[in-house]
Amino acid sequence: MKSIISFVIRFVPRPLLQRVSPLVMKVFSKLNSGDQVKCPVCNHSYRKFLPYGRIARENALCPSCLSLERHRLMWLFLQEKTNFFTAPLRVLHVAPEHCFIERFEALGNLEYITADIESPLAKVKMDVHEIPFPENSFDVIFCNHVLEHVQDDLKACAEFNRVLRPEGWGILQSPVYPMEKTLEDDSITDPAERERIFGQRDHVRKFGKDYATRLRKSGLQIEENRFVKELQANLVEQYALPIEEVIFVCRKGY
Repeated sequence: MKSIISFVIRFVPRPLLQRVSPLVMKVFSKLNSGDQVKCPVCNHSYRKFLPYGRIARENALCPSCLSLERHRLMWLFLQEKTNFFTAPLRVLHVAPEHCFIERFEALGNLEYITADIESPLAKVKMDVHEIPFPENSFDVIFCNHVLEHVQDDLKACAEFNRVLRPEGWGILQSPVYPMEKTLEDDSITDPAERERIFGQRDHVRKFGKDYATRLRKSGLQIEENRFVKELQANLVEQYALPIEEVIFVCRKGY
């Protein structure tokens, strides 16, 4: 199972994967019934979650809604630490995750806009380097696991800063590795070499522990929130949450 998942993630085009995954997962959902773990996003329980990742992580993928560890943590953070589910908010969601789209669209308090340059799940075709909305357009922006793919991450963040409203906020997650400084090299264009150096063939940089400091150069304010450390150990285990995940919360800078 692990080797199959790893192969599919590495070599099946992401747009195709996004379309077919929900259908395939229906089978695994029935085969994996149980009550040892629970997904807070869809409220389904299982014997365990499915493995996921290029180097497959055990107990990662919810077969019902396709949430991963970081998605389940973000859902809980939005519930407990924000007014996302109650306040009237205009939301821009870049590269929207399957587990969130229908649930966010169903919230009557949101004006919810999904956007991406290639995802078939997004309603608006958009390049994050040139966001086609005026200044101060959004109360909330989500952009998760995107900035490691784009040519100029700081230009994209400057655009987020531009379109955020004065009291706006967002969540900007990316893989962050245990090295002091972000690694990037425009001369590396071979896909196999990119995978070796940056972790994936479509990555153009590998973020280090300077991630928040780096993004602040765009003008955004960045908070490093360790919300998972506030949760009880039994909930972290039940929801299979990433115990070292930092939530990078951005706010409009001036």
